[in-house]
Amino acid sequence: MLTTTANMRPRLTLPVGERDHVQGPPTAAVTLVEYGDYQCPYCLRAHPILVDLRAQLGDTMRLVFRNFPLATVHPNAQHAAEAAEAAGAQGRFWQMHDSLFEHQSRLDDAALLRYAAEIGLDVGQFERDMEEHRFAPRVREDFQSGIRSGVNGTPTFFINGLRHDGTWDFETLAGAILAAVDQP
Repeated sequence: MLTTTANMRPRLTLPVGERDHVQGPPTAAVTLVEYGDYQCPYCLRAHPILVDLRAQLGDTMRLVFRNFPLATVHPNAQHAAEAAEAAGAQGRFWQMHDSLFEHQSRLDDAALLRYAAEIGLDVGQFERDMEEHRFAPRVREDFQSGIRSGVNGTPTFFINGLRHDGTWDFETLAGAILAAVDQP
């Protein structure tokens, strides 16, 4: 069931927890959750904005990324999400995350293996994880939590648990995050 607030904005149904990939301290005043797709051109455009927000807001904000591969539109999105999760199992989620966006036009299996080597993964383990689709259930969990939270496209952002329905250019998103800092 979709959880909403008095103003009918959808809420994040799966709270941020140990399972999530997080940049920033748990004590941050604001948590920004992105549901994204590594092959989505809009997510690619949002990526540097989020990097800038983290740099400028520092410990005021923590960033969480959850997978929402739109596989019917983006045929490499599911496998790219699994690659990010496989890298995460080796402690290098964010390095793979960044690499996937930096090389969005090349997300085939050979390219994923190359990125794994470039960021210092155990490539043999990475290759086994990918062949076995070891992290497909994790990607599916993210996707399902997105659906339950009212995600219907990418990128979709949640600020302190409420879906951000405005534009996501730097100024608008920064303004919404700073407004959330002042809210109880």
